[in-house]
Amino acid sequence: MLEPDYMQQSEQKYLIGRQPILNRDEQICAYELLFRSAQSLDAASVNDASQATASVILNTLAGFGIQQILGKHLGFINLELDILMSDSLELLPREMVVLELLETLEVTPMLIERCRELKEAGFTLALDDHDYDPVYEELYQIVEIVKVDLMATPVDTLGATIECYRNYPFKLLAEKVESKEEFLKCLDLGFDYFQGYYFAKPAVIEKKKIDEGGAALLKLMRQMMDDSDIEEIEKTFRSSPGLTYKLLLLVNSVSFAGLQKIQTVRHAISMLGRAQIKRWVQLALFATDDSHATENPLVEMAAVRGGFMEQMAAACPRLRGNREAPDQAFMTGILSLLESLYDIPMQQIAEELNLSDEVQQALVSREGVYGNLLALAEALEQVDFVTVSQLLGGLAIPYQTVMQAQMKAFNWQTALG
Repeated sequence: MLEPDYMQQSEQKYLIGRQPILNRDEQICAYELLFRSAQSLDAASVNDASQATASVILNTLAGFGIQQILGKHLGFINLELDILMSDSLELLPREMVVLELLETLEVTPMLIERCRELKEAGFTLALDDHDYDPVYEELYQIVEIVKVDLMATPVDTLGATIECYRNYPFKLLAEKVESKEEFLKCLDLGFDYFQGYYFAKPAVIEKKKIDEGGAALLKLMRQMMDDSDIEEIEKTFRSSPGLTYKLLLLVNSVSFAGLQKIQTVRHAISMLGRAQIKRWVQLALFATDDSHATENPLVEMAAVRGGFMEQMAAACPRLRGNREAPDQAFMTGILSLLESLYDIPMQQIAEELNLSDEVQQALVSREGVYGNLLALAEALEQVDFVTVSQLLGGLAIPYQTVMQAQMKAFNWQTALG
């Protein structure tokens, strides 16, 4: 078990990183949880991997709350031997986590027996960064997932290895997928899950069209018919990057377009008016296909990014006194992924939507305070805590605020599902 003094220290300051894991349909099915200590956001500062793992477990449960971080998805957690053997694993909800056995673990009768116990207790086990070896024969019968590192084992060399794996019941996860070509090759080889910068860096995912589905449009129609408050209408728009984009395009298509710079989502709703929105929703309902847009990794990322930037703007000293700042930051965050969602250059998007100069500068060149907040959100998504530390210094935002903003952003995204 952890020593009490370390538990207190680890609960004071921490950040949880999430990297999405996707299925064959490119839908998020899990996250790998990554820990960085607050004493130094540099990854190399973690002195003991077991302490880092223990902090992930404790902070996920007590700090953020596992529902807030994972929502409906699974969470992968790396385990060193002493944590694997520890009773502290009993704290984890077995149906929500996957225990990753690091490649450094030596295969011993004790390890095999412990893995059998954990599986019988209802846990899902995975082998991390794995390369086929007959010494793992017994573990191959126990684990449910094997992760293959494409940096260590290039995809073009995997044919014979995959044939060996077909003799076992586990599923295969390709990690460090860096390109569309690698992803497609892994699909052909029969991999079940995928993880890597091809998915985590939004600019490389080619999605020319996103459909928010009929549910949000029907909700918006009901709000129009019920004469709902503008706060409720705004909330519906903010729940979907696709709806937000179409709203702004619609505003710029009416006769008064170009007369005013759009400041926020609410500003756009006010400019357009209820009658125009109602007509547009009626038409859009006939044009939509009810696809699972919320399972698109970029939609989920947009929701978290927008919510995070909204919280950070409210706490940023440079934006103090600007009541529109949180809404402008939210809009910057959610629109920043449209280049990937629609395959349209960001410069073109910014010009078409007639956005304010501050938001345009942030989206196109990461300039200004909104640009700095956007860069901060992107660094967190890429688990680049060194850059996070540097940006926080320039923004004069306390470390504690980042933790609070992370939690609220996860809550916001989870509520959308």
